[in-house]
Amino acid sequence: MQTPSMPNPRELARTLSKFRTPGVGRSIWEVASTILPFAGLMTVMLFAVEAGYYAAFALTPFAGMLLLRLFIIQHDCGHGSYFKSQTTNKWLGRTLGVFTLTPYDCWRRSHELHHASTGNLDARGFGDVDTLTVREYSEKGRLGRFLYRLYRHPIVLMGVGPAYLFLLRHRLPIGLMKAGWLYWISALLTNAVTGALLVTLGLLFGASVTAMVFLPVLLTAASVGVWLFYVQHQFEDTYWENREDWNYHASAIEGSSYLHLPAVLNWFTGNIAIHHIHHLVSRIPFYRLPAALKAHPELAEFNRVTVRDAFGTMFLALWDEDSRKLVSFREAKRSITQA
Repeated sequence: MQTPSMPNPRELARTLSKFRTPGVGRSIWEVASTILPFAGLMTVMLFAVEAGYYAAFALTPFAGMLLLRLFIIQHDCGHGSYFKSQTTNKWLGRTLGVFTLTPYDCWRRSHELHHASTGNLDARGFGDVDTLTVREYSEKGRLGRFLYRLYRHPIVLMGVGPAYLFLLRHRLPIGLMKAGWLYWISALLTNAVTGALLVTLGLLFGASVTAMVFLPVLLTAASVGVWLFYVQHQFEDTYWENREDWNYHASAIEGSSYLHLPAVLNWFTGNIAIHHIHHLVSRIPFYRLPAALKAHPELAEFNRVTVRDAFGTMFLALWDEDSRKLVSFREAKRSITQA
């Protein structure tokens, strides 16, 4: 990963703000060109599997990636960046939450806290991957270390974690249970509408067929989405500071990566891999992020992570406050032993 000198983040945020304005026609096209193919693929799969044509499962990755793209659109609605009308953003986001199994208002609040605290060592725990410092890890007992190592294992993070998050955790307003009735209504109403949709499909195609089709699609979207989120902030030269030294603009650009993906994957993932620009100016619609990057070519090399690099980041697990890098357990053990 290449990390050239950092541009002034506050000035950069001002110049990037010109990309914030969404286009109504473009926004309608992006959601239509995603939800219609998704609905079509799901319909084909349901009919085919019901008829015994299990080769239809080959369509699962495509349907899963389209569902992930719907989540990115829901994500933009949460930032108020998809339409100029905030009412339209809210109701589109809530509608898409029925398909993504993500209560819109709960997720929106949690994600706001994530953006407001990224890279702040004293404000961890909101919508991010739990990360300990080397010192904190060394002070834990044997059980604490074991549980943290288990949590940070790639199979748990990319397999068990996404399933738990989208199938169980999102069913209740975890973390917001005392924050007001809005979050309870968001979670329970999303559950009810999603449940009604799945029951209807179960009556039409059978419960087993519905589950066999929907669950792999959902888990594909969830696992790829969590992997993307992980790489966006968990890389060697990321940003962590204590509250007194933390800076919002610096954390946004220094603590977020630019994951260089092929064009087709950028389409399916809604350009969210251009994450350093997104965190710096979150009101830029996802379809305008490439233009923002093109206008500032120096950012194409800043915190750049290739797909090959991304797999290597899966073994980084602890923040070393001395070297100011994210390190592996092996590297941490070496530094603890030396200390």
